[in-house]
Amino acid sequence: MTASDAAGIGPVRARERFMLGEPVEGGVRSLILNSWQRCQSMGISPGGSELPYRPDIDLDGRLVRAARPVLDRLASRFAGSRMNVALTDADGAVLQRRFGDASMVRQLPASQSTPGFVFAEQYGGTNGIGLALTERRLIQVSGAEHFAERGQLNACTAIPVRDPLSGRIEGILCFGYPPAYADPQMVDVIRRAATAIERRLLAQSSARERTLLRAYLDSRRRSRSDQAAGDGRPVGLDELPRSGLDRHDRILLEQMATELISWARRAAVEVTLSRGRLVTLLSRPVASPSGVEGFVIEAVLHGDSPPRPAAPGQAGRPVGVPEPAMTAVVPPLRLPESGAPDSEGRTPCASGPGAATRLLLLGEPGVGRYAVAARRRLELLSEASTRIGTTLDVTRTARELAEMAVPRLADYVTIDLPETVLRGEEPTDPVSELHRTVVHGIRTDCPFYPVGERVDLSPATPHRRCLASGQAVLEPDLRRAAGWISQDREAAERLFAHDVHSLIAVPLLARGVVLGIAGFYRARNPAPYGDDDRSLAQELATRAAICIDNARRYTREHAMVLALQHSLLPRSLPEQSAIDVAHRYLPSESGARGDWFDVIPLSGARVALVVGDVVGHGLHAAATMGRLRTAVHNFAELDLAPDELLTHLDNLVGRLDRDEDGTEPATGHDGIIGASCLYAVYDPTSQRCTLARAGHPPPAVIHPDGTVTVPDLPAGPPLGLVGLPFETAELHLPEGSQLILYSDGLLEDHRRDPDAALDRLRTALAHPNRSPEDICRTVAEAVMPEHPADDVTLLVARTRALDPCRIATWDLPADPARVGDIRAAAARRLSDWGLEGVAFVTELLLSELVTNAIRYGTEPIQVRLIHDRTLICEVSDGSSTAPHLRHAATTDEGGRGLFLVAQLAQAWGTRYTSRGKIIWAECALEASDGVPDLLDGRFFGNQFADIPEIG
Repeated sequence: MTASDAAGIGPVRARERFMLGEPVEGGVRSLILNSWQRCQSMGISPGGSELPYRPDIDLDGRLVRAARPVLDRLASRFAGSRMNVALTDADGAVLQRRFGDASMVRQLPASQSTPGFVFAEQYGGTNGIGLALTERRLIQVSGAEHFAERGQLNACTAIPVRDPLSGRIEGILCFGYPPAYADPQMVDVIRRAATAIERRLLAQSSARERTLLRAYLDSRRRSRSDQAAGDGRPVGLDELPRSGLDRHDRILLEQMATELISWARRAAVEVTLSRGRLVTLLSRPVASPSGVEGFVIEAVLHGDSPPRPAAPGQAGRPVGVPEPAMTAVVPPLRLPESGAPDSEGRTPCASGPGAATRLLLLGEPGVGRYAVAARRRLELLSEASTRIGTTLDVTRTARELAEMAVPRLADYVTIDLPETVLRGEEPTDPVSELHRTVVHGIRTDCPFYPVGERVDLSPATPHRRCLASGQAVLEPDLRRAAGWISQDREAAERLFAHDVHSLIAVPLLARGVVLGIAGFYRARNPAPYGDDDRSLAQELATRAAICIDNARRYTREHAMVLALQHSLLPRSLPEQSAIDVAHRYLPSESGARGDWFDVIPLSGARVALVVGDVVGHGLHAAATMGRLRTAVHNFAELDLAPDELLTHLDNLVGRLDRDEDGTEPATGHDGIIGASCLYAVYDPTSQRCTLARAGHPPPAVIHPDGTVTVPDLPAGPPLGLVGLPFETAELHLPEGSQLILYSDGLLEDHRRDPDAALDRLRTALAHPNRSPEDICRTVAEAVMPEHPADDVTLLVARTRALDPCRIATWDLPADPARVGDIRAAAARRLSDWGLEGVAFVTELLLSELVTNAIRYGTEPIQVRLIHDRTLICEVSDGSSTAPHLRHAATTDEGGRGLFLVAQLAQAWGTRYTSRGKIIWAECALEASDGVPDLLDGRFFGNQFADIPEIG
């Protein structure tokens, strides 16, 4: 009893609901439900359907002769019981019956006791014989699971009987019995019985082969020429005199001999073996007195023939190395009767000097065709392992499966995948999400659903059935496949008009996940698909599904990495006045890597330009890129010189490349072994650019007159080597110069010469008076690879120069009395610039900064005001000691000056120079509303009676 029976929804109740049109999912096996749906769509009546009778069945055919002893043993085993054993042909027509109780013949209706009635599903509804033919596997049907009412009181177990050579279903062996006889051992008994019949079928083929061998030997004894060639004894390849044939040679000859048998005609084929040996294979018919007909293959080995000259393109091949395939194959020739000369007077079978003629292989053409088909299936699977999954693209991998199957397995292939799979996600409901992804065939006008269209499948279709079972579903005759036709009758008729007649539907399963459905259709070949074809389609689809799943996972990871990478790259460039900037970023097709770029405003109206490249690819490289970009921002905030910044970055990369415990770099993942970086700082007040690079390509410079140069900058070691020094270089970039920074992916590509790419870059840049955006567009069209193997980063910066009238500079001695003079001079300059509204705040800032420089610094002391997007106040001195912000206690008489600076300025900080340091502060260009709050005592108490006199 099943779980559904226990719940009161067994097959009896389920069948009643089904007949009333009510849903029955969960109350009956899906195998039975699919059969009921097919029966209903074919219009079979549960109570009145009649089984056709065939009087022309072969009661003494090959299958009956093989099965008769087995059936007799089964009848003996079941003697006295209510067991009924039936053997049918491949169409479901009963050939033999055996009964445990002989009286059953008189009690049962003729359809269940007399040979000749056909139990195929389209006539008898759901039953053991018909369902075993449809599903092509062992089936058990019990009681109410039968569609027809006449089978309601019976149970049955049925299994296909196959030809061991061809794999074709020759018939069905079926046990019928009362439901009370049900026993798990029944399956084992029927399997062993079917196996015994199949062994006897194989023995019949062996007996026919032995008959052919006797006929061949008799013909040799009657032929003088054959007597001269040998003693008439069958000789294996390893016995050929002086042959020296290795395993490769023997396999090659056996394969070609099998092919010749399948041709079923007289032929001669010349085969070149290793060391230039020649063998001629002769195919001749042979027939036994009893009427068994076949073909014999003889090998004529030319032992004394010299090695053949090398074919064009093969010169220099080492002697003794076998050819990768058969060479110098002569087209099949029609030969005269044995021993008779041909049109040129030659006797093909006669032995020449040094030649030995021996039996190689014999058999019937049908057996040869089976062997050839088996070999071709193996070759197809072997080739599929190399041709499916050449890329990590889901759609391309699916198309490779279709291209692999057409035309050797199918004439048309359709592949349906859920949209989620195409996006790299795991499908949640593949049945409702299917879209036609691939249509491929021998013709382009076959009316399958077009690519991109949504595919809705009804439960009775082979496609839905294969999803439910997880196994390939074979429909040998689509004109009788009611479930497939009912899906779309008009589309089915259009396909029939194109001779489509047979289908194998295979689920694409990988790691337990349903990824889609592949449909293999046959049209040009009139023979329907068989079980060997189904097994081959299943194997192809399984291999392709693994590749599709790998591509899906890669697509998901690639999308995640690209999303992470784009989130870590600058979304917009900051506003600044030093340069005009444009950029391009092109991710590689092989997976996101670690390129990045940045534009970072610095103090003193300066700007930093950064381009970097992390070694490696994937999520690890993208994450590392984000960490390095953040680190560069942090180091830039410290106003470090380019070489010092790279030194700090070098140490960081070294730490990232080690395990947390400080061991050597880990293996087994996308280990980051280094990175490259170019860091440049441009100062618009002096038009000087300071650069340092760590294993990164040097920049290009477009001068205002249009000339292009590549400065000779010190290369520097890649980041991550730790401990090696970096050097800086300084360039003068007049206003209008363009600085071109890029990653190595722009020039280096395995499909082209880097030097040629650099020449194209120079040519693309050598045009004056163009905007950075125009330069980016030109370089992208002329230099960037169409299918980049590495990320491509391009950053173009056109320099500006700050008007000297917007810069004010004063040198002063270390005299506190001069603080008031500086405040007054600054106020006058701010008035000239129209910035009277910020004069008060600026005087406060200068008072504090100048006083600190005089009190704690050394000469020379200089004050500079820069009128840019903000008002920048800078005070430099010769000391390298930097002040520190601290919170003074209420009883302290000092220590609040820098706190005041921090509150009044938008930003402030310290940067070091070769001559000392600079303390700078930036103010907004409009008056601050917060200044009165700073002076009303809430921040500083009542200790400051005269703030302007600070210092």
